[in-house]
Amino acid sequence: MTDKLLSKVLVLDNSPEYADTIKHFCDENNLAGLKVQKNNLMSVLRSNIDLGAILYSENYGDTPEENAEIAMMIHSVRGELPLILRREKTATLDDLPEELRRVFCAAYVASDMPALRSVIDEYIFCLVYPNALVRGISEITGSVLTSQFKINPTMLTEAPYIVRDRIIFGEVFSLIPLESSWCRGYMMLQTEEQPILDFLELYRPSAEVADFRAANSFLGEVTNLIWGSFKNRYIGDASSAGSKIQVPLIVNHKHKYISFGTDNPQLCFIYTLVDEASGRTVKLYQRFIFNLNWSPEDYKEMTCDVDELVDSGELELF
Repeated sequence: MTDKLLSKVLVLDNSPEYADTIKHFCDENNLAGLKVQKNNLMSVLRSNIDLGAILYSENYGDTPEENAEIAMMIHSVRGELPLILRREKTATLDDLPEELRRVFCAAYVASDMPALRSVIDEYIFCLVYPNALVRGISEITGSVLTSQFKINPTMLTEAPYIVRDRIIFGEVFSLIPLESSWCRGYMMLQTEEQPILDFLELYRPSAEVADFRAANSFLGEVTNLIWGSFKNRYIGDASSAGSKIQVPLIVNHKHKYISFGTDNPQLCFIYTLVDEASGRTVKLYQRFIFNLNWSPEDYKEMTCDVDELVDSGELELF
């Protein structure tokens, strides 16, 4: 697994003159640039695509009026995504109408791409995730998922990446708090119900037909096991001192949207379980949302020597 965290950005810029410049910028700054046909834009934005930002050209529309209308629609559908405007002459939003200034978070010109890097750092890569922590999360989760079945399915793990969107994947998800002296937030697992049920029938055959309760139970069990391993490896018995502030979580089922009360980007992992014989797959999205506290400078991996394990009773001398 690469130590570089990536983020997907939607590039809404049809200028052939600057295409290579923007592509080179994405390649050099850990961004996976995605393109979409204009007539498919809204359906893509309403899907569960995981994005960090949108790069938007002031000439994307055929007319200034259409350009403004598209920008307003994007903001209406995915207002949590930073919408960054490429301008032809000056990197400013001051000359735009007030309703458009609220839509865009920043502007840039192609002749000054370092300025765009500053915007990307501010809105996407503003939180630092230690490499050892990222690798450890992937190892823990992969081990837990494959251990749930008597015959281990193939496990595929995509490179972790940073997202800003709040779209929920699938029909079922779990949330569990994470609290320590260096972090406070949530871990979320998201998946689709039917692929889980198909896998349970393959790998956990029983007399009863698996229903949604079985899918819920499976996701709850996996969530608890990952949380327990995360706690043992990175938190231990330490807890944050003082009063604990909470913020409400907002879930909008109609729009498949969840908010944790913060604009902070989220750390995302994707795992795919594959049954090679039948070709069936299960995709699970895992997100870490440190919305209440994030102090990576205080992060450390818990280690125990043999004496400590003997003293605690976890090990006995032979």
